[in-house]
Order: sequence, then C-alpha cells, then structure tokens
Amino acid sequence: MDTPRPPLAPVHRNLPEYVRHWAETAPDRRAFTFVDHPAPHVRGVHRTLTWRRLDLRVRALAARLAEEAAPGARVALLCPQGSEYVTAFLATLAAGLVAVPLYPPGLPGHGDRLSAVLADARPAAVVTTSRALDEVREFCAGAAMTIAAADQVPDAAAEDWRPVVPDDTAVAYLQYTSGSTRTPAGVEITHANVVANARQALTAYGADDRPITCVGWLPLYHDMGLVLSVAAPVTRGLLSVLMDPVAFLHEPVRWLRLLAAHPRAVSAAPNFAYDYCASAVTGAQKEGLRLDGVAALINGSEPVRPGTADAFHAAFAAQGLAPDTHCPSYGLAEATVFVSAARPWEPLRRFALDRDALATGKALPARPDDATAVLLAGCGTPAGQQVRIADPVSRAALSEGEVGEIWVRGPNVGRGYRNQDRLTERVFGAAFADAAGDTADDAHGSGGWLRTGDLGTVLDGQLIVTGRLKDLIVVDGRNHYPQDVEATVQEAHPAVRRDRLAAFAVAGPEGERVAVVAEHVRSTGLAGIDVPALVRAVRAAVSARHGLRLADVVLVEPGTVPRTSSGKVSRSLTRERYLAGAYAAGTAE
Repeated sequence: MDTPRPPLAPVHRNLPEYVRHWAETAPDRRAFTFVDHPAPHVRGVHRTLTWRRLDLRVRALAARLAEEAAPGARVALLCPQGSEYVTAFLATLAAGLVAVPLYPPGLPGHGDRLSAVLADARPAAVVTTSRALDEVREFCAGAAMTIAAADQVPDAAAEDWRPVVPDDTAVAYLQYTSGSTRTPAGVEITHANVVANARQALTAYGADDRPITCVGWLPLYHDMGLVLSVAAPVTRGLLSVLMDPVAFLHEPVRWLRLLAAHPRAVSAAPNFAYDYCASAVTGAQKEGLRLDGVAALINGSEPVRPGTADAFHAAFAAQGLAPDTHCPSYGLAEATVFVSAARPWEPLRRFALDRDALATGKALPARPDDATAVLLAGCGTPAGQQVRIADPVSRAALSEGEVGEIWVRGPNVGRGYRNQDRLTERVFGAAFADAAGDTADDAHGSGGWLRTGDLGTVLDGQLIVTGRLKDLIVVDGRNHYPQDVEATVQEAHPAVRRDRLAAFAVAGPEGERVAVVAEHVRSTGLAGIDVPALVRAVRAAVSARHGLRLADVVLVEPGTVPRTSSGKVSRSLTRERYLAGAYAAGTAE
C-alpha cells in the first residue's frame, strides 16, 4: 500500500545507493510501473516493481555482470523499453561498470548508428531481454563481448553479493549524442553529474513542495527519458510510470490516460507530440478524461513554439488541463540533460521578436500581431547551475538582448567526450575572453564553461533559445534560423507534413542559398499532389516572410527525411543526402 508521501530523501552519492535506501525504508512502495500495450485498442497491462523487488533484481544482475566485466568496463544496454531496461541500467552502475544506454537492433533506420556507437564504446558485455536476445546475438555475432538477458538472471544470484561503491567522480554512463549536427560522441556522465541533475530537475518542476509521479514514454536511451523516468524518481523515491514510444505513436491518448490516472503527474515530450495529441485525440477519447491533476508538462524542443502550447491547452481545456502546466525547457546531453526550465506554477512567457533584428544578433521586441515576428517561448531560469551568453567567435560575454552561444557551468556538466581529448577541451573547457562572464555567482566552481553549440539570449531574466549554431543559414550576410523557414514551409501548403522537413544552406554561383526537403502527408500520395502548385506556394511564403529565394524545394515520401535516435530531424544528414543526389527525382526548380 502506498503511503501519501515518501520518506524524506537522504543524500547519497550514486543511484544504486538510493535504490538500496528505498528498499530498506519503503520496501513495498511502488517504484516502477511499465504499461504494456500488446494489441491495438488495449488499455494497457501494468507490470510493477516495488523498491524491494527492484533492489533484488538490480543486485542479481549486478552480480552476474561483475563476473563478466572488470570495474570500469562498458556495458551496452540493448533492451526494449520496459522495467528490464531500468534494472539493467541500475545494475550496471551498482557493479561499478559504465552503462551505455542504447536500443535493440530492430529500431528502424538506426542500425548503422548502433554499429558506430558499439565500435566506439567497445563494451565488454551487452544486456538485453529474452524477447530481443536472438536479434542481439545476430547483430553482435563475432564481437568479443558477453551477452546477458536481464530477465533470465535468477534472483538467487543476488545472495551474498555486495555492491561496488564507486567514487562519485567516476563515469556512471556514456550518453551518446543524437548526431543531429555531428557524428555521435559519447558524453562521460559521472555519478555526481546524474545525481545533481536529477535534483535540479526535481526542484525546477515542483517536487520539493509536493510529491509527484513521473509519467513517460520517451525512450530510456534518450537523455531526458533516462533522467526524468529513472534518475529523478530513484533520487526522490517517487513512482515512475513508463510506456513504449511506439504505443504512444499508435494511440496518443494512452499517454493522456496515464497522466490522468496518476496524481501530480510530470511528463516530457517534444513539440510534435503535443501537436499530435491536439490533432489526433478524438472527442470520444476525451470523454471521461480528467487532466486537472497534471503538475507539469515539459517541452524540450529547440526552440519551443508558443503556438504548440496554445493548441494543446485549447484541445484539452475542457478536460481540466491548467494553462500553467506547460513548461518550456532547455537542455543537452553534455549537461546530463536539464539546464533551464519555466516553472509549472508560472504562466507561459511569450516573446515576439523582430525578425530583421534577430538576423543581426539582436533580440528586439515586435508587435505580437506582426505577421513577420518570430514567436518564441521563454525557457525559464536555471536551477543549481550558471548560464551565460557569449560571442562564439570573440568569447566575450554578451548583454541581455544580444544573441550568442549559450554557455553552461555546474555540477551536472559531464566530464567530456570519451577518447576525444581535443574536442573535450574545446567544448568543455571554454573561458571568457574578459572577466565579465565569470564575475557572477562562483558557487558552482571556477572550472571551464560548456559551449553548448546552441544560440540564445536572455530577456527579462528568461533564457530564450533561438537555434543551433551549426544549423544557422547565412545568406547575403543575414542570419536565418532553419526552424523558422521550416515553420513557414509547413504552413504554406496542407500537403507538407509537419515537423518532417529540413531547410539548409547550399553553395551556389552567387554564394549561399537555401534548399528545403520536405515529406508530404501520409494521407495523400505523391501522385495526388499538385507539386508545382505546392512549390509555388512554398517559395512565395518564404520570400514574403524571410526575404529568401529558395534554390530548391524537394517533396519526398513519408519517412524519407532522416531523423536522429531522439526523433529530431537531422538537417546535416538531409543536406548530405541532398548533395549526393538522393532526392534528385523529387526536385522542383
């Protein structure tokens, strides 16, 4: 039986110590519930681990892994979404090993990336489940590594085993970056990093005041999924309710039902998920759905669109959803995940910015009703860490309202990239050219700053993310953010599939120009679309709003535009394939 509030959370140095604490102080409290959906239109089969049971499974699997790998060796997690994934991650840490959160080989479109990551990580062992064991063995055939199925290790393996107590500065896991702007690299996250970031997130999203329930469908190999659905609840002794991302995509109302079923639910999703729910959940599915108990809905897209929050709230206001639950947030794998967030009890902060000024690096206000204004949501303030805006070239600290690279420093910032010392020094060891960037709060240490590669500014105390530095398009000396161009394109014609397109720079005889590759909607085949009319509409809209003449517009089949393992469109890979002629058949000049 659950008690109304978990016991006071202690201070431990790593996640396995927290698991052991809750197993001793609240053994019968629910720790993790995985909701399986084995068939369409099934409400879900709940499988729950108590803290006592979780601790037993963690110790059993840790004992097995300790027999197969020396302390500090890497262990790749190739488990499907579920409680075995949680167990495998925590067991790896308990054994003094380094977890590498990944996914089974069957994840469509990501086999090459999985091979590249395994080649870089060189794990001594792989953990999977009985369900995925055969495909994992086939994928890893010939590699010198032990393969263990988490659910096949008996409970008896935990007998007389004692966990390793690693130094809190030791690496706990490698979080491989999504590869949206470069080849994936393994970020070394220490035990201290992940515990610190879990506490920071809990504070930001209101868990210090009242207990919450973590509800999530984000993949556990994703940084936000791992911290919000595993690290944060373990640190505070909270219930975490999980479902498979595929189950959400098949029927998005399943996520909303879990939010409604659990008190003070906190969950995270990107822009597309909120848009998807608003458009796909039917009136019949809304009947009986109550969302007035939701505490916080985190939106970690870069950047966050205020219109997404508005559409989602309008769709579910009748179900009791409060308007102040939407929390635009910012983070990245190099900082474990969480950096800054709007607080759930505060109204959404909206900023209408002058497009021309933004192109020159200035965030100046515009009228909200100006059709050419750039509308962005504030991502709140950091918790337990420092954030500064720097000129990416001169490394000078910038003032409020000036757009530059976001720099971060705090106990959550990772140690660096595995086996990439030069890149680590450049990204994790930045220093301001003057003293201005370091004069403020030094409570978080005097070490190097993390260069995030993201562009943003601070207005009225709010961090505003404007885009990726490497994705920035420069035409005739003016900066253009690809996500702004993409937003214009997808609004220009109903046949363009939302959030499944990429705008990028291409070299031309007269300098940089812009090309767009976009998927068409699934409901209409390419033969049924007037492509020339669509291209004319897109060109006209982009010209009117951005002053850009598109060099090319390419319409492709659904599923063609490549995405990263975290679901983001990979503009760099789309551009690479475009230049290689992969989309030539659909090009419209």
